[in-house]
Amino acid sequence: MQVKIVNKSNNKLPAYSTVMSAGMDLRASLQEPVVLKSLERKLISTGLFIELPQGFEAQIRPRSGLALKKGITVLNTPGTIDADYRGEIGIILINLSQDDFVIENGERICQMVIAAHKTVKWNLVEMLDKTDRGAGGFGHTGKK
Repeated sequence: MQVKIVNKSNNKLPAYSTVMSAGMDLRASLQEPVVLKSLERKLISTGLFIELPQGFEAQIRPRSGLALKKGITVLNTPGTIDADYRGEIGIILINLSQDDFVIENGERICQMVIAAHKTVKWNLVEMLDKTDRGAGGFGHTGKK
């Protein structure tokens, strides 16, 4: 699939790390380093603008290594970039650790997955079909 992209950063275009990778790492596009203090959240620029085809979205997800090692994650994960959005891709990062985290220009800060989606049309009814599960929700199957 071909997707139009504008790159106003000085970083390389997002790319898959392996042949079977689902996500592409996105990099910070910064004039100077940004300090993310404990429990602080900031919008981080990428310098990227994309034009997705109708029926697709870009999902923004945390990088597992940053989350595990540094406590840095994407606040609204997964973030959604709709096909009709033409603004810069900005990433809302939050620091869940007790230590300051410094984000440098070009640092890989999240990953982006391009995914197809369907548009639904609601069919208003008075009752839903019954299932074995029924309305059982949170923890209804027990611990073991």
